[in-house]
Amino acid sequence: MRFTFLCRVSGVFLFFALFSAFFLDGNGIYTGILAAEISAEKPSVGNFSVEKGSDREIFTESVSESEKTESGNLDSDREKDSRPNVIFILADDLGYGDLSCYGQKHFQTPEIDSLAAEGMKFTQFYAGSTVCAPSRCSLMTGFHTGRCYVRGNKWDAKNESDLPLPEETLTVGKVFQNAGYKTGMFGKWGLGKPGGAGDPENLGFHEFFGYYSQRDAHNYYPPFLYDGKTKIELDGKTYSHDLIEQRALAFIRANKERPFFCYMPVTIPHAAMQVPEEYMKSWREKFSEYEHVKNKYSNAEEVKNPVAAFPAMMTRLDETVGKVVNLLEELGIRENTIIIFSSDNGTHAEGGHRPNFFQSAGELRGIKRDLTEGGVRIPMIVCWPRRVKASEVNPHIAAFWDFLPTVCEIVGEKVPENIDGLSFLPTLTGNDPKQKTHEYLYWEFYEGGGKQAARWNHLKGIRLNVFKNPEGPIQVYDISKDIHEDKNIAEEHPEFVEKFEQIFKEAHIPSAEFKLRKK
Repeated sequence: MRFTFLCRVSGVFLFFALFSAFFLDGNGIYTGILAAEISAEKPSVGNFSVEKGSDREIFTESVSESEKTESGNLDSDREKDSRPNVIFILADDLGYGDLSCYGQKHFQTPEIDSLAAEGMKFTQFYAGSTVCAPSRCSLMTGFHTGRCYVRGNKWDAKNESDLPLPEETLTVGKVFQNAGYKTGMFGKWGLGKPGGAGDPENLGFHEFFGYYSQRDAHNYYPPFLYDGKTKIELDGKTYSHDLIEQRALAFIRANKERPFFCYMPVTIPHAAMQVPEEYMKSWREKFSEYEHVKNKYSNAEEVKNPVAAFPAMMTRLDETVGKVVNLLEELGIRENTIIIFSSDNGTHAEGGHRPNFFQSAGELRGIKRDLTEGGVRIPMIVCWPRRVKASEVNPHIAAFWDFLPTVCEIVGEKVPENIDGLSFLPTLTGNDPKQKTHEYLYWEFYEGGGKQAARWNHLKGIRLNVFKNPEGPIQVYDISKDIHEDKNIAEEHPEFVEKFEQIFKEAHIPSAEFKLRKK
């Protein structure tokens, strides 16, 4: 074990960095706790004003010229900057019914349930897509998949990476940086490679740790992870989630004196049903009838009893949420921190996971790669003490592309005019009369023959096999009465079909990378 301490003094400020303990084996392979620098760097906070009586008035203040430093930036003193920290924990392939606060009966998620009890639980919130990369692109950029740059899980052979976001893309990370926040991303990125245009450090994140590529993230015991652009060799026996959690907690601790955005796109409970045995033991006993079952996913090792592994993974994820909350309380910043918990898309049926057994989609139909509700409707919990009403169950219809404009309003940045998202801050703060609503939500998907779908009022429209038949039949479901999308009412209501036809044409903008109409 070794500890490294770095201190430097500049003027009256003491800059120090405390590195957490880490272990190296005899071959120099990284196996332990990650080093995390604590930065006392000043944030850059622009001058902004708050309209009297607006939602932002409750947590921001107008900054006078006299409070600005010569460089135009504010001192990081919390008394001068009361804007909230934001932590977004994004689970991977977690279904609408995979939390006990959303109806899960086979296991409990008490820490996440506590967030819901102390904050707002959305019942009609939607992912950006039904798979990883486009959903995360939508979350980061404020565009739906009819207009965003990354519209599918696509490997860019030329760059040997997932299709990267262009470096000039405005992202949520850049919005926070422009507002003077310290930004960190810990987990799976999936939108570019180290040093490339899509590197998160080029797209608004001061710190990055985890997986660049979603392909690498298929294994929870990987041979390496990245700390920024530095490749960290691992021993193949270290559970990646542990390292991601440790680094995120270190980032929060390091930035307790200044506003920060901590983005945690963790990889649990993706398709490799891997988790340390200490979490498996009790679940093996509970689901002992599946001890003979073995399965594996992608490049991960084979797992015995993947049925038991799933609740074990969920227990580990729930534990992480509890650690985040406990740290905020320890640091005395819980009340000034927004915690968001969600998932990138619906549940999966890979690696031995049995979504029907666990009812992972709840009462919804479909899973990952479907555009029925089970593929895109997701849990969404927002906890913000004293700002968001406790135990609020809210039916407001929103989606990932609404996150960026919501962030803009929270931190005092101008909302871009050309995006698809609408801020849901009025809903969070109880100012519902000011809440704008979408005419429709839209998705397009480039697997399974090509698919389009839209949510319009209480109706859902879906077109399949778009590649072969771009003008093919549209299924219509009244999800206010038929949440499982069993009864297609298209023939009874041609006017609804006509409306969805109009939406599909209007929402889709041609892409050079993704061809919805293939010849």
